[in-house]
Amino acid sequence: MQGIFPYVMIPVLFAIIGRFMGPKRMPSISDGKTIMSLAEIDLTLSRIAAEIIEKLSPHGEFAFVGIRRRGVILADRLCRKVEAVLEQPVRKGILDITLYRDDLTTISPLPTLRETSIPFDINGLSLVLVDDVLYTGRTIRAALDGLVDLGRPKQVQLAVLVDRGHRELPIHGDYVGKRVETAENESVEVRLLEEDGEERVVLVQRP
Repeated sequence: MQGIFPYVMIPVLFAIIGRFMGPKRMPSISDGKTIMSLAEIDLTLSRIAAEIIEKLSPHGEFAFVGIRRRGVILADRLCRKVEAVLEQPVRKGILDITLYRDDLTTISPLPTLRETSIPFDINGLSLVLVDDVLYTGRTIRAALDGLVDLGRPKQVQLAVLVDRGHRELPIHGDYVGKRVETAENESVEVRLLEEDGEERVVLVQRP
């Protein structure tokens, strides 16, 4: 019996070793499929910045307005890229659309309000509204309502990193980083270092 004991214990020892030294866990479905990497995001923003300079800078002043939350980060990056080329400061602002949403009552009984900060006169000014993902168009409609309450800009153009389709309102992007065909049970998540601790765009299938 004593001679058999070591052989009986061998599978147990391998199981214990495998638990602590085995291969790393494979990504779960919720991790999603990466459709844009950090480098691709940066190259895409550089292209969008060049398009904005080409279309707007010959016609006078313009400004960026980022939609909270990730639209603010993208607007800041675009602004820096444009400033580096034009070698002059470009104005930028932050817009919170919470009170303008048409689904406000379904989000939360006490929705979180964040600051809108547009420290310049938008009247007669060309604005580039910036968001991460263009989907139904309702977020952009809410943002336009918010801007109208602040003044009458010369024009408003839209820059988005990803257009995933499924529009419910007649809204389009003037500057689009990437167009992605998605199903209704899929979503596109833009994950940015400043907000999420990682940098990529992910296609996620929801249960």
